[in-house]
Amino acid sequence: DEPTLPFGLSEVHGDGSGVGEAHRMLPQALNDRLREQARRLGVSLASLCHLAWGQVVARSSGRQQVVFGTVLFGRMHAGTGADRTMGLFINTLPVRLDLDGTGVAANVRATHRRLCELLAHEHASLALAQRCSGVAAPAPLFGALLNYRHNTPAAMAGSGTDDGLSGMEWLGGEERTNYPLTLSVEDFGEALGLTAQVVEPISADRVCGYMQRALEQLAEALEHAPNTPVRELDILPAEERTYLLEDLNRTAAAYPSERCIQELFEQQVRQAPEAVALVHEDEELSY
Repeated sequence: DEPTLPFGLSEVHGDGSGVGEAHRMLPQALNDRLREQARRLGVSLASLCHLAWGQVVARSSGRQQVVFGTVLFGRMHAGTGADRTMGLFINTLPVRLDLDGTGVAANVRATHRRLCELLAHEHASLALAQRCSGVAAPAPLFGALLNYRHNTPAAMAGSGTDDGLSGMEWLGGEERTNYPLTLSVEDFGEALGLTAQVVEPISADRVCGYMQRALEQLAEALEHAPNTPVRELDILPAEERTYLLEDLNRTAAAYPSERCIQELFEQQVRQAPEAVALVHEDEELSY
């Protein structure tokens, strides 16, 4: 009944020129750990990534129940011959996750079930999903998008004449969505990458960092403490945590430490009695 808007981003319009983009490959060890946990639980790696992204969306929107868009292939229930039919079948639909006190392992399985159930609706229009929700148009159902996509490894693409691209010159390309925050998980088969697109001033590289940290926390919890409440998964990389809690709080200043606090207060009263000493909501107190 209410859209989930990470970082408060909404009503973003324009031609995409204000969108920042960042790419990163995840460490091979993390890729291996995630794939091993997905096999052990009997779920898709995409389910683990959806849960991690849900935690990023939850922490950046201040909510425990989150809704974000997920990109569906569109050909799973397209009928006989769909594999030989040209055209764009992909669709985007909302998925809701509850980032609450449920254990991590149980929440991974619940996420997998919800994604499987969503496949039955892969051809439903987003307009229909909007009408089925309690979110009144024109408010968006969600402000964040996750695209889990399987890619040809870069080493194989354009490597020779076998791919039919001999003599072709690659000029460039650009992709954009209407959503202020988009994350693509690039599954290369034995490697994982992240591509983030986010409107300024939010840093796309920071978003990649949040997702990597969430995936690291998820792998750690599944390996050693699968009953850890999913809402306790952290998304802040160590460097950003240090910056927020220590660097920004280096506010030490010299003062006459040999004097008592009430003496310092009395001195301030004499110097500026009407200066504001305390603010609480709509009330102010002078010294």
